[in-house]
Amino acid sequence: MYCVKQITPDLYYVGASDHRQPLFEAAHPIPDGVSYNNYVLVDEKTVLMDTADRAVSEVFFENVARALDGRALDYIVVQHMEPDHSASLARALRLYPDAQVVCTAKALTMIGQFTGLDIAGRARVVKEGDTLETGRHTLKFMLAPMVHWPEVMVTYDMTDHTLFSADAFGHFGALDGALFADEVDFIRDYLDEARRYYANIVGKYGAPVQGLLKKAAALQIDRICPLHGFLWRRDFDKIIEKYDLWSRYQPEVQGVLIACASVYGNTMNAASIVAAGLRDQGVPCALYDVSATDPSYILAEAFKYSHLLLASPTYNNGVFVKMENLLHDVAAHTLANRTVFMIQNGSWAPTAAAGMKAILEGLKGFTFAEPVLTLKSALSAGQAAEVDAFVNAIVESAGGKA
Repeated sequence: MYCVKQITPDLYYVGASDHRQPLFEAAHPIPDGVSYNNYVLVDEKTVLMDTADRAVSEVFFENVARALDGRALDYIVVQHMEPDHSASLARALRLYPDAQVVCTAKALTMIGQFTGLDIAGRARVVKEGDTLETGRHTLKFMLAPMVHWPEVMVTYDMTDHTLFSADAFGHFGALDGALFADEVDFIRDYLDEARRYYANIVGKYGAPVQGLLKKAAALQIDRICPLHGFLWRRDFDKIIEKYDLWSRYQPEVQGVLIACASVYGNTMNAASIVAAGLRDQGVPCALYDVSATDPSYILAEAFKYSHLLLASPTYNNGVFVKMENLLHDVAAHTLANRTVFMIQNGSWAPTAAAGMKAILEGLKGFTFAEPVLTLKSALSAGQAAEVDAFVNAIVESAGGKA
């Protein structure tokens, strides 16, 4: 059965949440589900904003039909062709054969690639600043390439000051009956999932996000309607300020992410001792076992904290495989402007620190700090002063107690 929510007198939410899929993009765990957001504008002409993932397509089409209430669909605006927003497009084109598709030139090419359909005869290709009159409303289209695919655009309703922001400002997590961010404690319950979504999905594309933020800053915005997650109708600064920090690769917290790989527990013991020392001196830190925690969570924490402490045993004369995978993920998402400390372990030839540095040293603004704490199998009693000096070096760099 349909589940439609009215946003304004003539704008309806017709999306749906999914709790059944274990992974987003077949990669990132979503234990709290995810929403696929769609909107129908009912004016002299009717407009559907994007389509939906196959996982929610049945409810989606019921919702669209309910919002239209017997009216024809005039336009389908395709802002983003990733299949979680376009897998139902071919079916929508069959159900609404008179609907015109509004999209960018790149999106039109992708429609053919994904669906095998040639819709050039029913497509309205738009470029930066083009508008669509629907009656009372005027929709303005703004290109947002690489946020986070090249064909992306966002749509601004010039009449009601609504920004349909595509994948920008989204987050993991189902809506579960709420619709607006102010209906929940967003900072407490959803900010971590917004950061994890940004870091893993959009994080590589900081400069394009900055471009979109500059376009948005020139608009009067009364509400933001993203393709995932809660809608925003007040306190926009809560999410825009975070996007500004994340897209400039600036940390939210002056503190330390500790990512630790440990085969038999000795490296983890050293990392835990250092974490305790940091906390004793007032430095915020978060410790993760890279073998137990999905890398999507640790990558998000790397976007949060100013400093990284990487701890790894030497493995096959290099970096332990789980740590190696994580660091390649960090490098692939072009994290920048971080200070890195390292702990390495090696029973006969410790080389992990050099291997970790080699993966990350091409990243912009990365500083590799000294000293490196080296274990030979396990921390020895005679290393207490060395550990204290290591902790103090991190405290001095991260700005803990004097």
